[in-house]
Amino acid sequence: MSNKSVIQAIKSEIENGIQQDKCRKCGCMKELLKNLSGVLPAIHDAESSALMRNVRGWLREMKPIEYPCLGCDHCYPAVVTNILTGEFPSLSQSLSLSCESEEEKEVWPPVAGEYFAFRDDSSRPVAVSTLASVDLAEALADARPEGLCIVGKTETENIGIDKVIKNTVTNPAIRFLLLAGRDPEGHQSGKTLLALCKKGVTSDMRVIGSPAQRPILRNVSSSEVESFRKQVSVIDMVGCADTGRIIGKIEQVSKTATPTRECSEVEPAVTISSVPKVQAREPRKVNMDRAGYFVVIPVPNRKIIVVEHYAYDNKLLHTIQGRDASSLCSTVIENDWLTELSHAAYLGRELSKAELSLKHGFKYVQEGAGGKRIPEKEEDGDEEI
Repeated sequence: MSNKSVIQAIKSEIENGIQQDKCRKCGCMKELLKNLSGVLPAIHDAESSALMRNVRGWLREMKPIEYPCLGCDHCYPAVVTNILTGEFPSLSQSLSLSCESEEEKEVWPPVAGEYFAFRDDSSRPVAVSTLASVDLAEALADARPEGLCIVGKTETENIGIDKVIKNTVTNPAIRFLLLAGRDPEGHQSGKTLLALCKKGVTSDMRVIGSPAQRPILRNVSSSEVESFRKQVSVIDMVGCADTGRIIGKIEQVSKTATPTRECSEVEPAVTISSVPKVQAREPRKVNMDRAGYFVVIPVPNRKIIVVEHYAYDNKLLHTIQGRDASSLCSTVIENDWLTELSHAAYLGRELSKAELSLKHGFKYVQEGAGGKRIPEKEEDGDEEI
């Protein structure tokens, strides 16, 4: 096949694909066009140069990516890649498509949190909650005693316990829940876990016998609670922060765990309830705030952040100064100098960056709402560079 016919076949495939709305939102198509931008100049002929101009135009037609790959029966980017690499095998590495699926692999633990989990061995039967003692969890994780499967804090009597339940019932290897460390005042998550394992919950998911203020579990079902109570034995070491004693107990009870049974007899992990997961993506457009825009200026020698508020005709409306992002954001919001949520999120992000730059000494560069750099200013905030 001549270069001309190869280029024509590629052009025809992409034109057919780019006409479809789904292709203009697909990561496969965008990846292909970017790949072509990199390899076409190496072919050195009139046809590839003409195709390069087409590629630039097609890139402009692309929409914000909504999915990396749809797995279509006829994938235009894949067909184009096969055509081009068949004719130019040396380009195969530069033109490969990732075509990654949106579906996430099942992982354990399924619920995010501040914990340390050891997934390398399915025979670890002990989970440890250090309640309000965060440093104790880290010390136990560093020691990594035999039998320890997961360790982390549990500071609240509701959401914290919800997470303990979900991460436990999804791992049938866990047979013991050891409670150690300081029980947080008011929340009393340790006493609540003990009451839960002993007495269960009411019909409205309140932990029976808990002395805490709000021991109501909103994110687990009654069946998940019962599976949890049936699966684990609770070891009460609440108040103990002696890592040596705790490690000794972990290793002791691990030896008493029922040996791993044949695969056909292993209890399946419980299927837990969940909420939809939404994949974050770049905004399709930036809404301009009718209240104006802000320029953020850290002043290192005074350890403050100056925020200048401008109208869109570049008239300075207000100057606000403070030492931290939180107070500056609150001041702007309380004075109604923001009318767009996206603008509030942007300002909060930039102020946090500015605060970190003062603390750690790195150079702060403000990004515009559309990704463009804001002009820098001198440290005293008086002159533009």
